[in-house]
Amino acid sequence: MAERERVLRMSVEQPLWRALAGYRVLTMLYAIGLCATAYGQFVRPWIAVAFYAVLVVWTLATLPRVANAAACTKRFLAADLTVALTGILLTPLADSHERIAGGGPTLPSIWTAGSVLAFAIRGGWRFAAVASTAVAAVNLVERGSPARDTVHNVILVWVASIAIGYVVEVARASERTLARALEIEAATRERERLARDIHDSVLQVLAMVQRRGAVIGGEAAELGRMAGEQEVALRTLVSGGLLPVSRVSEDASAGAVVRAVEEPDDDGPVDLRTLLAPYAGARVSLAEPGAPVPLPPAAARELAAAVGAALDNVRRHAGEGARAWILVEDETDEVVVTVRDDGPGIPDGRLAQAEGEGRLGVAQSIRGRLRDLGGAAELVSVPGQGTEVEMKVPKGAGTARGKAEKR
Repeated sequence: MAERERVLRMSVEQPLWRALAGYRVLTMLYAIGLCATAYGQFVRPWIAVAFYAVLVVWTLATLPRVANAAACTKRFLAADLTVALTGILLTPLADSHERIAGGGPTLPSIWTAGSVLAFAIRGGWRFAAVASTAVAAVNLVERGSPARDTVHNVILVWVASIAIGYVVEVARASERTLARALEIEAATRERERLARDIHDSVLQVLAMVQRRGAVIGGEAAELGRMAGEQEVALRTLVSGGLLPVSRVSEDASAGAVVRAVEEPDDDGPVDLRTLLAPYAGARVSLAEPGAPVPLPPAAARELAAAVGAALDNVRRHAGEGARAWILVEDETDEVVVTVRDDGPGIPDGRLAQAEGEGRLGVAQSIRGRLRDLGGAAELVSVPGQGTEVEMKVPKGAGTARGKAEKR
């Protein structure tokens, strides 16, 4: 079956870039409005007009540059800060000394903070500290003395930019941690699925070769011994907790990226009876409802595979002559399948011992499958009276999870 790749993108800083773009436009308009209201008080108004013409062109032309971290390069940040600092230094040439001494705004006014915030979002609190320190120094040069209002504004910009830069760094670290956790979860689920498939095929073949080789003897016994060694090695590998290799986000501007491979959902429900029918035989009886038992395709396949695993356990542990019965019950909100045999039963503590030895027949091939579907499996075994495995699957299994992932 064809597979598709699902990419989860998580970025908490992207809204900050959008807010910064809006901030730059609004503060540009605000600075122009301040100039228009005090135009008659400027000593050289043409300097202010020229600067605002450059500011308008620069702000609008560089909006794509503040769309994400990848576009906001260090070269752009340096040029943007230069525009802001130049506007501050041009203020004494355009405005009167009385207005400046009285606490009048600089030509770029609060637009300057946008340049500093770009440093903070792009590079964290260290970048923000460098940019805000440069703005503080130029403001003191423009004012000529450390006036109270100037110091107040400088400290405000300095503290706010560093705080935002620190929050951005923490958010990025959280994104990487979340991406790693989701990646481990996806890899663990894939490992469990592979473990079930391996148990249902390769491990059982190796175990059969080992048993038959020991019975036949000679060279076949040696082949059986080698098959037994490979079975133990493969069980150890399957149950050893393979962890994925950590990956780095492919596009830092888009936030953390997690890749997971999954099978696409088929269209329409599947009648569970058609998947269980091949299991019926001379020693396996199948009792099912007269009407179809619809389940989502993934849930039906996994439930049928769990039934197959239970029957394999019957053949392996109850003997070739054991009989088994499959009962299918279509309840209101769930499907219940019971597999019962007339074998010798399972001794107390044997399941826990088998799981500790890496034999994952019940732990993964049955319970693991149903757990992934939101269902459950109950195993009841009485020595001398056989074993009964009851498997329950919600009728919505496999659909709610798929819809949640698509969102």
